[in-house]
Amino acid sequence: MKKTFISTLLFIFLSLSLFGQTKEEIINNMINEVTYLASDKLEGRATGTKSEKLAAKYISEKFKKYNLQSKGEDGFLQYFDAKIKENPHTQRIKKKITGMNVVGYIDNKQEETIIIGAHYDHLGYGSFGSLYDGDKQVHNGADDNASGVSLLINLASSLQEIKDYNYLFIAFSGEEHGLFGSSYYAKNPTIDIKKVRFMINFDMVGRLNKERTLAVNGIGTSSKWKYLLDNSNKYNFKLKTSESGIGPSDHTSFYLQDIPSIHFFTGQHEDYHKPTDDIEKINFDGMYLIYEYVKEIITRSTKIDDFDFQETKSDSTVTPKFTVTLGVMPDYLFDGIGMRIDGISKGKTAEKYGIKKGDIVLQINKYEVADMMGYMKALSKFKKGDSAVIKLNRKEKIIKIDIIFQ
Repeated sequence: MKKTFISTLLFIFLSLSLFGQTKEEIINNMINEVTYLASDKLEGRATGTKSEKLAAKYISEKFKKYNLQSKGEDGFLQYFDAKIKENPHTQRIKKKITGMNVVGYIDNKQEETIIIGAHYDHLGYGSFGSLYDGDKQVHNGADDNASGVSLLINLASSLQEIKDYNYLFIAFSGEEHGLFGSSYYAKNPTIDIKKVRFMINFDMVGRLNKERTLAVNGIGTSSKWKYLLDNSNKYNFKLKTSESGIGPSDHTSFYLQDIPSIHFFTGQHEDYHKPTDDIEKINFDGMYLIYEYVKEIITRSTKIDDFDFQETKSDSTVTPKFTVTLGVMPDYLFDGIGMRIDGISKGKTAEKYGIKKGDIVLQINKYEVADMMGYMKALSKFKKGDSAVIKLNRKEKIIKIDIIFQ
């Protein structure tokens, strides 16, 4: 009896030390997690590689530390096969690879479960999907998406305090090649997916800017999201929302299973899919604010009885096809008129003709560019070798630049 009592006290002490953490302790956790996942040792965490296995082992050990139940098919691991393109610009198919999701569960004996997800794979040495033109280098993916995995891991600890739901935590692989891991899980779930209340996905959440602009995609997947997001926003986030449940990240896989799903994103940057996406540029204070925000969202969601699912108009189904680009990185968080440029690719059209980071594209020939969709529609009117006049807003001055699409 005495031995049992001492064991119980020890468990309570360990639980308090793990879960009742200060802001400084949580940020320190985040720094350690991103440091490891985005280290050269992990060689870019490409799906189907030894480095993916190292990352999966690390995440599994974190899940064990926080007493999560394993919900894979082999402990915490769920394996899936994928056929991937060796080069995004060709149709040649590489041999089949096997990836692994890492799945942990908190069973509070409740009717409903919340899914928290983030992909942990990246580009390895950049053979597929890299935007870097130089010599072969490790693409560490600190923002994409070690940042999201770190949020997932820390929520796996803190959400144990909110016992109104069960929680499923999934670190997906295969995202960079086409959402393979999340799609496989959504179609082969290890829990009753019909009892999932909603899904929250983190992808690139490590670069919160000074204005605290935070993109939340998929708010149209439930009539409750807007109210919940606005009323939970005690952190002065400037929210940039989109309604569509379809997008280039893992929330899409769950939306397609009729689950209300949203995606948190702090924006694109010049280091996207390049070797320079490193830990030195991560805003850990910003990550902590997002962590607190999501906890507040989940806490407030307990007051909502019926979390309905809604189909949304998919932007991707109407996205125009285009064969030319300016060779720029759009600023996806920009909410003004036009398409603001957040980065310039070396050797491409924009650099050749003197278009600069920060320029806002307003018009291409006669085609007005009111937003990102307008930009893509304008590009669809041109082919390689066509000439065009680009109308830009450069530091509040309107200029025009003649170009030829490469």
